[in-house]
Amino acid sequence: MDFTAQPKPATALCGVVSADGKIAYPPGVKEITDKITTDEMIKRLKMVVKTFMDMDQDSEDEKQQYLPLALHLASEFFLRNPNKDVRLLVACCLADIFRIYAPEAPYTSHDKLKDIFLFITRQLKGLEDTKSPQFNRYFYLLENLAWVKSYNICFELEDCNEIFIQLFRTLFSVINNSHNKKVQMHMLDLMSSIIMEGDGVTQELLDSILINLIPAHKNLNKQSFDLAKVLLKRTVQTIEACIANFFNQVLVLGRSSVSDLSEHVFDLIQELFAIDPHLLLSVMPQLEFKLKSNDGEERLAVVRLLAKLFGSKDSDLATQNRPLWQCFLGRFNDIHVPVRLESVKFASHCLMNHPDLAKDLTEYLKVRSHDPEEAIRHDVIVTIITAAKRDLALVNDQLLGFVRERTLDKRWRVRKEAMMGLAQLYKKYCLHGEAGKEAAEKVSWIKDKLLHIYYQNSIDDKLLVEKIFAQYLVPHNLETEERMKCLYYLYASLDPNAVKALNEMWKCQNMLRSHVRELLDLHKQPTSEANCSAMFGKLMTIAKNLPDPGKAQDFVKKFNQVLGDDEKLRSQLELLISPTCSCKQADVCVVSKLYFVFVL
Repeated sequence: MDFTAQPKPATALCGVVSADGKIAYPPGVKEITDKITTDEMIKRLKMVVKTFMDMDQDSEDEKQQYLPLALHLASEFFLRNPNKDVRLLVACCLADIFRIYAPEAPYTSHDKLKDIFLFITRQLKGLEDTKSPQFNRYFYLLENLAWVKSYNICFELEDCNEIFIQLFRTLFSVINNSHNKKVQMHMLDLMSSIIMEGDGVTQELLDSILINLIPAHKNLNKQSFDLAKVLLKRTVQTIEACIANFFNQVLVLGRSSVSDLSEHVFDLIQELFAIDPHLLLSVMPQLEFKLKSNDGEERLAVVRLLAKLFGSKDSDLATQNRPLWQCFLGRFNDIHVPVRLESVKFASHCLMNHPDLAKDLTEYLKVRSHDPEEAIRHDVIVTIITAAKRDLALVNDQLLGFVRERTLDKRWRVRKEAMMGLAQLYKKYCLHGEAGKEAAEKVSWIKDKLLHIYYQNSIDDKLLVEKIFAQYLVPHNLETEERMKCLYYLYASLDPNAVKALNEMWKCQNMLRSHVRELLDLHKQPTSEANCSAMFGKLMTIAKNLPDPGKAQDFVKKFNQVLGDDEKLRSQLELLISPTCSCKQADVCVVSKLYFVFVL
């Protein structure tokens, strides 16, 4: 369109003159001026709308006849009219005028065109209320604009970006779950034509799209998120370069001032990757650069981001971008502890979602299983056990070997996690046989290893083995017959050292019961100095069999005082330590057990 062409002699820009100095109105329509009432103006405008709606581009005589009217409708009187119904009808007329007179528009002033399109954009806000009596007319306006691609006229305007930004913001703000697919389709057509047929997307226009992907906005209006997602997928070939430039400015050059969204770059990368990895083809090498940053916190942020990208279920990023994958694996050996910790946590999701990458991860997990940081060794165990509980096939024997080694870790927290994790695997795959005979054989060594730990000097280890035996090796909540079968199988399949450990465990448990029984007998005797001395000796002996014997002495003393005052509690405790006490009978003694825990 030639915007520099002069107006035709018979017309003026704001259109109140023709060859005879008058505006031609459709048949039956009287003059529309500020002298009539608003209701009358709406009535006459509806007839004008109908006239322009029925016209097509081949109606040359009518186009010439109604040109002054078209110019008149673009006057300030209509564009600034306070009545929203008047503005809507005028906007519909203008949209049809752009359709009828295309590719030449009757408005030759750039300022006037800007005013018109900003005016039309403001009317599109009416799309928000689908229950409005005028909604069909707002929909017609949107449909007309999208079909004709009317906004493309603005490409030759110097400040067209202001119009486009206002349009995009308006459409994203009004879209809601009351709209049908046609509304979204026309919005997409309107915006995608501006992106794909223009000379480029400015940062501010790109921001008007990307802001809808930020979690806070996404949760606020899911429909705007969906609209932005589909728009980006549709325009990926065009908009990818603009996205790459944005991230290059922020990530590489450190120019955070280029956009208000600079602080959200990692959230945006995650969302864009989920929408279409092709949107980030040029961005991934920039992340490799960031992984090598001298700033530990910056490396941590990138590791967290890439952990999500590599670990997501449908991601093939590790195979498509091997240099980035290898660079990421290097962070398992990062000098910054939180970075190593985050890398280890990632491995769990990766093993479950991408078992084909287990080989790449094994060596790095092996090194981290000996990490000087307790938290990292602990999380290596959690990572492997979590994957193994999901599917034993996800972890190889070497990975399970790392967990086995940690059962002898110098830190109790790590040992406990390793022992409990292995016990859970044994119960799942051996006792319950959830994955068949082959899986059961793969973890059959666990029972022996766990019982061997009873030889350790730590009372914490011994007590944990006892707990594991009662919960996982021979579960106490099974029916008596099932428990006996379970015990028979266990005893028959243990190696000699494990059998000795089990016998020693029973011996120690029986000895502790004897000490408690003797303590109860002392409570039945008359109070005397000898009795108190004997009772104190028993309490010290019992305390040695509890975690942290130093603190346990105070606890058992206090508990002993309670026993002396509560005959019912003593009788329940006698039942609990009785050799003939069944599991169901033991439930009766839950009060005494809870009391003991409460005192502790």
